[in-house]
Order: sequence, then structure tokens, then C-alpha cells
Amino acid sequence: MQARTWKLLGIAGLAGVTATGVVVARRKRAHQDYDPDELRAKLHARLAEVPREGAGPTAAAGPGAGAADAPGPGPGAGPGERP
Repeated sequence: MQARTWKLLGIAGLAGVTATGVVVARRKRAHQDYDPDELRAKLHARLAEVPREGAGPTAAAGPGAGAADAPGPGPGAGPGERP
């Protein structure tokens, strides 16, 4: 190989290392370490901003939390039976 080829490979390698360093630095800057109390406070603040659909205690519990209170046939009702 000629010297020019090695020179280009060296420059390309340095550019790759520099680009990788930039990406790592940006990711590290975006990711902050929070202590548990600070993280908990941030999450509670975000939860308070979310509008709730229902007024009951199961509204904030998540999907399927109030499945026992869902309307429908009672226990033991078959597929064709009505309550």
C-alpha cells in the first residue's frame, strides 16, 4: 500500500474515534444521576400532571385494576345467560 492510503486510513480512524466520543459525551450529559428521593419527587410530580379518567381509587391503579367491579354477568353465568 502506498503512504497516502495509510494516511487516509489513519485520518478515518481518528474521525471515527472522535465521533464515538461525541456520541458518548452527549448520552452521558442527557442521563443524569438522581438520588432516590429526588427521582421519587419528579415521578410524583409527573403523575400529578396526568389527567385521570375516573374519580375512583382504581383510576390511578392502572389497566385491569378494577376488573372485579366491571359490569357484566355475575359469577356462574354462562355464555348465553343474562343476569
